[in-house]
Amino acid sequence: MTAGLADKRVVRRVLPDEHTAADVDRRAWPFTLPPVAQLLRDGLDLPPGVTFLVGENGSGKSTLVEAIAMAYGLSPEGGSTGAAYSSRPTESPLNRVIRLERTAGAPRWGFFLRAETMHGFYTYLEDRGGGSRDPKFHALSHGESFIEVLRTRFDSPGFYCLDEPESALSFSSCLALIGVLDDLARGGGQVLCATHSPLLTALPGAHLLEIGEWGIRPTSWEDLELVEHWRSYLSQPQRYLRHVLDL
Repeated sequence: MTAGLADKRVVRRVLPDEHTAADVDRRAWPFTLPPVAQLLRDGLDLPPGVTFLVGENGSGKSTLVEAIAMAYGLSPEGGSTGAAYSSRPTESPLNRVIRLERTAGAPRWGFFLRAETMHGFYTYLEDRGGGSRDPKFHALSHGESFIEVLRTRFDSPGFYCLDEPESALSFSSCLALIGVLDDLARGGGQVLCATHSPLLTALPGAHLLEIGEWGIRPTSWEDLELVEHWRSYLSQPQRYLRHVLDL
């Protein structure tokens, strides 16, 4: 939590739904993923401010963010609260076996920014006539369109879910996103973000959860495997490249 930030949680805890969780086949995906199994066993506290989920591809971090976003009432393909955009259902059933413990009187606004489906979301907005504040998203570069979404949608208290937003952003744009997330947290917003970015996870006061075969564990930026790998690569890239190239 950012230093001095008040406890303004929109979602306090993610819990298994006692009516549906008992009936799931724990031998089927995604319930075989250690982080998912831990969530259904122990629940997950979400602190105020910004929480990052960090882990390898396939570890389950995006599955968790997607399910929590859907449990909040957001479309699995992105957008704000109430958006009905969906092109092809690919989401896991996890959202149907969890429930969110919300803070009474907290804002209902939310937004799910999902890098891989934002192109379709822009079409959805244009087909509905868009908003007076919206540019022509398809006329912008991938990174520019993300920045415009941040500028126009990430501006009020609420619950914000992001799935690998750094995939469209340059170094300087990632730094700008850090500023947006910090402003959100200070203004009463709550953020849950899955990421591979050592830049984003360096946000002072952010809560870091590392996802992997161990399940879900809190950690610090210095102890993230992600940070260790990037430090080693930048200091000795040949050490890594010789394993994938004929050197």
